[in-house]
Amino acid sequence: MNIGILGTGKIVQEFLPEISKLKIGYKAILSSQRSRERAENLAAQYSIDKIYFDYDELLTDENLDTIYIALPNDLHYQFAKKALLADKNVIVEKPAVTTAKEFADLKQIAKERQKILLEAMTVHYLPAYKNIRADLEKLGDIKIINMNFSQYSSRYDKFKQGEILPAFDPQKAGGALMDINVYNLHFVIGLFGKPQNFSYSANIERGIDTSGILLLDYGKFKAVCIGAKDCQVPTFSTIQGDKGNIVIQVPTNGIDSYSLNGELKNFSEGKHRMIYEFENFIEIIDNKNFERTEKLFEVSEIVMQILQTARAQIGLKFSSVTF
Repeated sequence: MNIGILGTGKIVQEFLPEISKLKIGYKAILSSQRSRERAENLAAQYSIDKIYFDYDELLTDENLDTIYIALPNDLHYQFAKKALLADKNVIVEKPAVTTAKEFADLKQIAKERQKILLEAMTVHYLPAYKNIRADLEKLGDIKIINMNFSQYSSRYDKFKQGEILPAFDPQKAGGALMDINVYNLHFVIGLFGKPQNFSYSANIERGIDTSGILLLDYGKFKAVCIGAKDCQVPTFSTIQGDKGNIVIQVPTNGIDSYSLNGELKNFSEGKHRMIYEFENFIEIIDNKNFERTEKLFEVSEIVMQILQTARAQIGLKFSSVTF
């Protein structure tokens, strides 16, 4: 993979120290002029071949075959669409876009151009998550699922003082549902598919959900997804059946262990959680594995539909939504 990285923010700074462990060749990065010094420091530290300050110019770089979009949520759709139309594969950070129609549009363009489109959602590629799927049959009939990912945001104090950063900005498609509860949602949808019904209740401050509870009704069992950026609690998520239970005491986006009926199962390999997804992305792109991409689309599409409707249920509107 030869990759163009869009952005210099927190997730990029977390990813770049791991990039040498992946089969990635040529590397470029896109930065705003405001972040020029940061981009130059990152490029020097992590052997990035070229820095761009103009997206159109980056897209003409024939060395690049894949664009990794790690920008604020409101920019995902337009930047992904432009990359696909420039015949680049696209990896877009979670949540991929803000509406089901935006996702359907990108999916259609990718299909027409024979390009790979992927949502960067760590959950699906973690060894522990794959083993949870296998262990579900040991629980009997599932009754209750409780996923809680609550972390007091380092940006919340500034938010309360009136400084609105992207994670809390309704103009940039922020909020607890989009930023943190989306991991819980992917976890549940990836295992159990589309629910029969769902409802979202949230704590709203300055026009954004700072925490909330998403209830998914599967008929024979119920799932609760709790995501909070304004408070925190030791991580504790459960899957309960009539013959057993799974207990998870690590954040949803980096599950490396869980207990099955009281017995600890540890899958920690000392790897950063992003390594697993990018190893899979490289394999998918190198082999042009459109069949696997289609299966991943199914989960992302359901998630997009739920995110869109859940926001409507609490009256949360993003001005950046295209359609």
